[in-house]
Amino acid sequence: MSQPRGPAVDPMPPGHAPDQRPLHGHWVKLLPVSVEHHGRDLFHSFYGSDPHGHVWTYMGYGPFGSEVDFLSWLEDREASRDPWFYAFVNRATGKACGMGAFMRLDTANGVIEIGNIWMSPALQRTREATEAVFLMIRHCFDDLGVRRLEWKCDAHNAPSRRAADRFGFTFEGIFRQHLIVKGRNRDTAWYAMIDKDWHRIREGFEAWLKSDNFDDHGRQKAKLRLA
Repeated sequence: MSQPRGPAVDPMPPGHAPDQRPLHGHWVKLLPVSVEHHGRDLFHSFYGSDPHGHVWTYMGYGPFGSEVDFLSWLEDREASRDPWFYAFVNRATGKACGMGAFMRLDTANGVIEIGNIWMSPALQRTREATEAVFLMIRHCFDDLGVRRLEWKCDAHNAPSRRAADRFGFTFEGIFRQHLIVKGRNRDTAWYAMIDKDWHRIREGFEAWLKSDNFDDHGRQKAKLRLA
């Protein structure tokens, strides 16, 4: 009987699941989302600054017309386990200004996805935004011991696809007619990062996130390079 091809996996994935521990960075911290502690800040982080609801264009939910509607939705996210939702909290202000989730955990194969990522207009394209994603990636590889980390988005979502490239994910293809979102077809772009890539990618993130890479206004001096 012939043996299946491919190298043996040794050691096997540890099978750890997200345990909602806080994830601490220099400029942001990621905390399990809480209606009580983060709800109002999250709502006001986009309400008024995003009148056309652009932040929700490619999300499976939103826009939210009132704080009551948003908090009701957030209550279900707080109770959810897979996805596990985190609030992105700016250390300087103490305010929550975005969210993300660990999701679709496959412990047997050492696979997880980060998704449901949205950031308020004030958080987008900042060092805090990059650090938030770095903290999520680091938790997956260093704490959960995954072999494969996935990033998926609407194939038309150019900002998300640029982010996946910038953060070191490898494009793997388009799943056509993958989902129906808000009554419309969604072709999904798949990206992934594997454990063999992580050491190099981590070094690039850590070099970019050093304090001396930013001026007094938080602007980068050198670009993020993960190649």
